[in-house]
Amino acid sequence: MKIFHCPGCRADLYFDNLACSCGLEVGYDPAAQSFTGSQHFCANRDSIGCNWIAAPDQPLCESCGMTSMHPDLSVPGNEMHWARAEAAKRHVLAGLMRWGWFTAGDSGPRPEFHMLAEATSQGAVDVTMGHAAGLVTINLAEADALERVRRREMLGEPYRTLIGHFRHEIAHFLFERLSGRGSFLADFRALFGDERQDYRAALARHYADGPPPDWQSAHVTAYAAAHPHEDWAESAAHAMHLTDLTDSFCAAGLGLGDVIAQGYDAFRDTDPARLLDRAIAIGVAMNHVNRAVGQPDIYPFVNTAVAREKLGFALGWLSA
Repeated sequence: MKIFHCPGCRADLYFDNLACSCGLEVGYDPAAQSFTGSQHFCANRDSIGCNWIAAPDQPLCESCGMTSMHPDLSVPGNEMHWARAEAAKRHVLAGLMRWGWFTAGDSGPRPEFHMLAEATSQGAVDVTMGHAAGLVTINLAEADALERVRRREMLGEPYRTLIGHFRHEIAHFLFERLSGRGSFLADFRALFGDERQDYRAALARHYADGPPPDWQSAHVTAYAAAHPHEDWAESAAHAMHLTDLTDSFCAAGLGLGDVIAQGYDAFRDTDPARLLDRAIAIGVAMNHVNRAVGQPDIYPFVNTAVAREKLGFALGWLSA
């Protein structure tokens, strides 16, 4: 994520800022990819802290407008969890917009989001995270830090974060959009396998038996080994993670020997292999830094040649 500047005093602004230290209220303009002092802010600004601007004839910004169902706000905590989830969604969408997705120049469909909480005024309900025919369902229980850590440890998923969930589920949506383009499906099946195999049976087998013993030889995560659809979603999510990691590293003015040239824009790099080399080098370096203060590794994965080929495939199509 870039570091931005106040339209008034030019001080640094960060992606989630609602105001500058100079006192100016600001809003993020996704079309310009910059902050503005415009007063036509999203109608969700006061309730959930959305800092995007809306079109003059619309009450909601583009991100909030994609959410067609929100949680039961009469239940304490649900509004806070919804706010956290929407913040993660905005971050993910902003990155995809750097590649041209969901912008004015993109005439394709947008995903629809249901932000659902397990806690309702009628009692607890089950909420299944997932994507189906353009609809992304997010379980807001994962916006609670303690609950997210509990599920992360239970399922052995070191990247179980809200941003990770959005990237994974939007990747499923983008698969449907990409499947009609050029050689995408043929090339995908040659590398990932045939996604037409029984999905429900594959997931049932994964949850009953776990991943195959050699899953690390060809997949970015254990869950990616469950089915070609999940292999794509995990690989595409990691491609987004690594691009954003590199972009944020550069935006902060950090350097890594001669690995990163000044002015490098990860979202504009047309060579997936080069971007992956740089991103993984940054990940290894930042892992080392995090360990100095007892924090978890920022990128706790080792990608084999096959897994990197899949990451490169995802990067190539996401940025095309």
